[in-house]
Amino acid sequence: MSIYVGNLSYEVTQDTLTAVFAEYGSVKRVQLPTDRETGQLRGFGFVEMGTDAEETAAIDALDGAEWMGRNLKVNKAKPREDRGSSGGGRRGNNSGGYSQRY
Repeated sequence: MSIYVGNLSYEVTQDTLTAVFAEYGSVKRVQLPTDRETGQLRGFGFVEMGTDAEETAAIDALDGAEWMGRNLKVNKAKPREDRGSSGGGRRGNNSGGYSQRY
C-alpha cells in the first residue's frame, strides 16, 4: 500500500519528502508526478513505506501538519482507477470528426 500526500509545495523534491517520512520508518519509494506538457510538479505525491505500522504512524503524524508553508493532506492512497479506452481522446480514423464522402 502507499500513502497519498497532497497540497505539496512545488519546490518539494524526492529527497526532501523522503527525509520527512523517514522519521516514521523506512521509505521504499517516493513518486512525484509531473505535468506531461510543462514538466512542473502537480502538487501531490506518493510514498511507500516498509510496513503498514510505519505508514499509519506517518499518516497520523503528518496529516494536517504544516510543511514548506502548506498544510499537508496525508492518507492511504486509493487504488488507481482503470480509465479504460472509452471516452475522450482522438478518433482512430484521422478524419477529425468529418465524413470523408466526396
